[in-house]
Amino acid sequence: MAGALSEVLGEVLVAADGEEVAVSALAARGVSLLKLWNKYRVSNIPSLIFIDASTGKVVCRNGLLVIRDDPEGLEFPWGPKPFSEVVAGPLLRNNGQTLDSNALEGSHVGVYFSAHWCPPCRSLTRVLVESYRKIKEAGQKFEILFVSADRSEDSFKQYFSEMPWVAVPYADEARRSRLNRLYGIQGIPTLIVLDSKGDVITRQGRVEVLNDIECREFPWHPKPVLELTDSNAVQLNEGPCLVLFVDSEDDGESEAAKQLIQPIAEKIIAKYKAKEEEAPLLFFVAGEDDMTDSLRDYTNLPEAAPLLTILDMSARAKYVMDVEEITPEIVEAFVSDFLADKLKPEPI
Repeated sequence: MAGALSEVLGEVLVAADGEEVAVSALAARGVSLLKLWNKYRVSNIPSLIFIDASTGKVVCRNGLLVIRDDPEGLEFPWGPKPFSEVVAGPLLRNNGQTLDSNALEGSHVGVYFSAHWCPPCRSLTRVLVESYRKIKEAGQKFEILFVSADRSEDSFKQYFSEMPWVAVPYADEARRSRLNRLYGIQGIPTLIVLDSKGDVITRQGRVEVLNDIECREFPWHPKPVLELTDSNAVQLNEGPCLVLFVDSEDDGESEAAKQLIQPIAEKIIAKYKAKEEEAPLLFFVAGEDDMTDSLRDYTNLPEAAPLLTILDMSARAKYVMDVEEITPEIVEAFVSDFLADKLKPEPI
């Protein structure tokens, strides 16, 4: 959970001809390679992530695209570039009109990675069209940029005809690929929301749109603690998550639980933001509903409430604190022990 890669691996050097030595060294030190999966939020394979080995900071998440697009290494070390530079060039509207990408300047931008062949994408697009309309009617400066993952230009045109926003031309595969690389896209649909300067506000635009149909919370700055719902449960697969289960029959229980966790979540988030890293934990409060019941069943958790847990789906591991009263001190100690690798996991 530490910042630099060396803190995760220990003093292990891997040479091209030293595979057996490296593996045995890792085993001898008891270092779990799953830490690397969690640290770099790997959700599928194959994945190739380029990092600065001295700091552990990500240089590029989509290394496979880098190798495909730049086989000669002319753009090495493949560091991130500003959105305005990567997107530069002509954009399309579905009526065939073109405009320059500088028309996006000064607006919030949703970068929408999607495809017609993907059923969840089509479902999200229908909701997103209404959200886009509401935001524009409210006088907000907002644009959406469609980055297609369709398999043919005909499919792209058919799908884009349903969209009132702009798109990268389908024929400009290089620019579409660079945008995928810039945001480390590992699956669709994905909606990245940017501020007017081109900086990322949230990578969870899909969840935000589905949870905020009236768009009252646009531009959807991340909340330190989320209420677990059907639409955001997918985030449980993105890395370790602290989940506090409560009795939702008490109307104030969920809100009180959020207020209890929030200062601790904010502290963790701020600490890692200062190091320009993603926080190692997501924070949730879960009430009583069918989705929560399914989660309890899947992870074989007791029915107690309140119940404090950390769930690590990729490692198929759980950490459980079953006490009668959850206090800030208990939560903070639980989180600190987890981050220091002092807790013993139970299998999921």
